Amino acid sequence: MKLKVVNAGGAPAELELADAAFDREFNETLVHQVITAYMAAGRSGTKAQKTRAEVRGGGRKPWNQKGSGSARAGSIRSPIWVGGGRAFAAKPRDYSQKVNRKMYRGALRAMLSELARTNALVVTQSLELEAPKTKLLVTQLAALGLEKVLILVEAFEEKLFLAARNLPHVEVLAVAQLDPVSLARHGKVLATVGALKMLEERLV
Repeated sequence: MKLKVVNAGGAPAELELADAAFDREFNETLVHQVITAYMAAGRSGTKAQKTRAEVRGGGRKPWNQKGSGSARAGSIRSPIWVGGGRAFAAKPRDYSQKVNRKMYRGALRAMLSELARTNALVVTQSLELEAPKTKLLVTQLAALGLEKVLILVEAFEEKLFLAARNLPHVEVLAVAQLDPVSLARHGKVLATVGALKMLEERLV
């Protein structure tokens, strides 16, 4: 798999990457399963409600069974009463789903391959800013024809992160932080050559 390396001020070049990582068929079922599992793992699962057995009070029958003219009532903590317990109370639970390493890497390979096939993966030699200014980053992205994009770099860069945090549709991630949800959220990915080489080592 060969990708064009586009530099804002230089001539285009080519980057050769392993087909095993960047030229795979798109497996929609696998990608959906991995993304769903990743999002489910982020749920805290700490929601808790009380049943009628756990709500305080309600030990005495409110009124006689007969003679009052009102409907029968056995407890003021019945689910149909204000302040009563919940009929089907939510309890803490674990939402995580099992996804092994092979499946996770397979989904990343499929997503990166699809981005490369659809020309949504833009490769640049480097992405450096003189100062942490949003205007400088916007200028560089405009030169590459990008606006809404995921920027993938080798490691955390403070200037780049500070310049991008005011842009609502721009996200900066290091290779170690890459996840399938971020890849799916953005239509375009801008990656440095070094970042793609690191991904290649991890996915082959």
